[in-house]
Amino acid sequence: MKQCAKVKKKYSLFTGKQLLWLILPIVIEQIFSTSLGLFDSMMVSGIDTDGSSGLAVSNVDYVNNLIIQLFSAFATGGAIITSQYLGVGDGENARKSGKQMLMLVVLASLVIGALCLTLNYPILKLFYGEVSQATFESQRTYFYVTAASFPFIGLFNACASLLRVQRRSLSTMISAGVSCVLNVAMNAVFLFALNMGVLGAGLATLICRAIPALFMLYLLGQKKNVVCVSIFGRFRFEWPMLKRILHLAIPSGIESCLFQLGKLMTATFVNVGCYVQEVEVDGVIHYINYQANGNSIANQINNIASVVGSGVGTSCLTVIGQAVGTGDADQVRYYMKKMFIISYLSNALFVGLIMGTAQWLVLLYGYSAEAQKIGLNCLYFCLSFQFVTYPLSFTSPAILKATSDVKYVMYSAITSMIVMRVGLCFLLTTDKIPGLPQLGAIGYWIGMCADWVLRSVLFNVRLLTGRWKKASGLIRETAQPATSGAAAGTPVDGEDGNDISTDV
Repeated sequence: MKQCAKVKKKYSLFTGKQLLWLILPIVIEQIFSTSLGLFDSMMVSGIDTDGSSGLAVSNVDYVNNLIIQLFSAFATGGAIITSQYLGVGDGENARKSGKQMLMLVVLASLVIGALCLTLNYPILKLFYGEVSQATFESQRTYFYVTAASFPFIGLFNACASLLRVQRRSLSTMISAGVSCVLNVAMNAVFLFALNMGVLGAGLATLICRAIPALFMLYLLGQKKNVVCVSIFGRFRFEWPMLKRILHLAIPSGIESCLFQLGKLMTATFVNVGCYVQEVEVDGVIHYINYQANGNSIANQINNIASVVGSGVGTSCLTVIGQAVGTGDADQVRYYMKKMFIISYLSNALFVGLIMGTAQWLVLLYGYSAEAQKIGLNCLYFCLSFQFVTYPLSFTSPAILKATSDVKYVMYSAITSMIVMRVGLCFLLTTDKIPGLPQLGAIGYWIGMCADWVLRSVLFNVRLLTGRWKKASGLIRETAQPATSGAAAGTPVDGEDGNDISTDV
């Protein structure tokens, strides 16, 4: 009896060259975007003896990142829907979902920006009530100015996500690059020429967020785009489309915000009084928290080490989303594997580069030698884990989100964050419970790395069992792909009753 050899399918939705030109600009864009906060903290850290200004900028960045996640979540929900429509070739609905998402993000960012300007003091008092008075006042100034930039951040995120799903990531990269260069130049003028302190750093950030946001809106409105969207002209929200976007955006937003809230809470554990030391410099007494300063260094540099993996994850929304739109489960799995390979290789290369240069990178901060040493030790520890765990713990949920499996991502991420990132970190750093080890910054990173490990297990079990297919609308492989919701041109909201196969 003649055995039929299994023919390996070839997929051309994204060629190797197309993937390169999609992912590389997104990674470079992530480097530029992450560098905005990094350069602010780095350049501000040397303007005072006790490092209070640099710590203030770093602390406020935690709060800002928490709020920015809301805009990103709405943008992600719209990008997934739009990407799936593009995968099936439905340009009309892709444009409609894009416009709905853009207006939703702009409205949300205006409201949240106004709330943060109004509630500046209570928000910062809630998270950073134990810092020194000088640090707290610097935080208030920086938060006032950066909160005014929230509408521009929302606009940029929404426009960038819609350009990426159309494979125009080069445009978003150029915009972010110009913003980063302007930010450094303006920081130099405001901080060193005009001696404006954290106010100058905030103004530089505000201006450099406004310019690229308006430029991105111009690019998105060009008629040559498949998804051509402008915020001007007549508009009304359409509930059916908005419901599909919110079905993905709300779980994604809850997960992202609580993730950032966990980072913010754990950072405050290291700011507590037991780590503050009395130091005399030139006859003047200063109260310095070396653990908090060292932790700030480690966090800022680790953010740079994570940008490649984060860029690949962002790319997954386009690649996996369009693959789901074709309704072909085999094709989705093919691109999942491909994105994992790219994530592992690029993450290992970049993390290795940061680890090899870490001893010089910490010297760029104006903190004391003791704080730099603490930061370096924390970096070596977390980067060692990041080699293995980052693609498993962050690329995996990005893939699951692109298949519309956002609820599982939300529940798993919150569970891991509460148990490991917050719970374990609290036990290793707190001064509230007698008898527990007060490990400071290294205790913070032990909790973080434990969170990465648990996330890796939870997300990859989901991928390996194939249960993501229910949310994506993909049915058994024996059925015709065209009968699935995605292939029919209507992205599925995860409430269908389709059977799923359990193979990968």
